[in-house]
Amino acid sequence: MTTRGILAAGAAALLLAACAKEDDTAADSEAAVVGGASDLTPFEGARAGQAEMGIQSLGFRHIRSDGLTAYWLNPATGACAAIVTTEGRYSSVTMLPAGDC
Repeated sequence: MTTRGILAAGAAALLLAACAKEDDTAADSEAAVVGGASDLTPFEGARAGQAEMGIQSLGFRHIRSDGLTAYWLNPATGACAAIVTTEGRYSSVTMLPAGDC
């Protein structure tokens, strides 16, 4: 993914997150908004160093690491993500229950 691609993905994620916040039913439902404050799967394949700011801008905080896996939690949404980094890229992004963070 190019820098422009990552920036575009981050901008799209922020836009989706803003839309989700405006819709009270979306915020109350348990369904994740892809690319928003509840789902980081669009970051799979992104360069770790560049994508980290996008993840933080969505409200996620790094909770812990276990080997190559970093666990990120969004306290506002309760979303948890396990992100595996391989060769400087997010090779796997898996959304988990908040208790797994």
